[in-house]
Amino acid sequence: MLIDIITALPGIVEGPLDQSILKRAVGKNLVRIRVHNLRNFTTDRHRQVDDYPFGGGAGMVLKPEPIFACIEKLQAEADAEGRTVDEIIYLSPDGERLSQRMVNELSMKRHLVMLAGHYKGVDQRVRDQLVTREISIGDYVLSGGELPTLVLVDALIRLLPGVLGDACSALSDSFQDNLLDAPTYTRPAEFRGLEVPHVLRSGDHKAISEWREAERLKKTSERRPDLLEIEERRPDDAGTEMRTEK
Repeated sequence: MLIDIITALPGIVEGPLDQSILKRAVGKNLVRIRVHNLRNFTTDRHRQVDDYPFGGGAGMVLKPEPIFACIEKLQAEADAEGRTVDEIIYLSPDGERLSQRMVNELSMKRHLVMLAGHYKGVDQRVRDQLVTREISIGDYVLSGGELPTLVLVDALIRLLPGVLGDACSALSDSFQDNLLDAPTYTRPAEFRGLEVPHVLRSGDHKAISEWREAERLKKTSERRPDLLEIEERRPDDAGTEMRTEK
């Protein structure tokens, strides 16, 4: 997978990309991540990439010229190499709400371009003419799209084959099947009078699996009952209503 990140503030994203799982994935050549500084694509002698909004109002808006120049360059490079840019994603509070199902879908793509807005956002012409998908990580506003971009990148990369040490780890995460994850414990078995559930120390894999499934259902019903409703409403391959067996 190739991920291109376009930002006016590359320093915000470059640090986290050099840590932990993201760094290991890049080091293993399981993903390529390129960070593009918008200021390298402006013709403004002061390298300005934002301006005041037409009609007045607070905040600054990222200008269309450097964004068009950057994305068109990436598209031309892809064409020359016989590749396709699968999605041009704009991280925005008014986009589709990010979900595990969406992450699973995007993890199958070969080339993603992610545009991190900043200040008051980007010129609408960018969204109308270039962006193919707009994604939000939640109903709140941050100073820019750099952190949401990192959230999406992290969620995607951990699904790529070979990234995690245990190939089954990602499959058991919360939300993969609309259930939250079960409680987890580690050593010591007893800490300040608090003991790890006996079943987890029993060595009985069937009993452990059943306990975890029951705990997942319990936690989900208590904290996110809406997820169970989504599972019940989901149609099966024949187009009929499918109710969960869980």
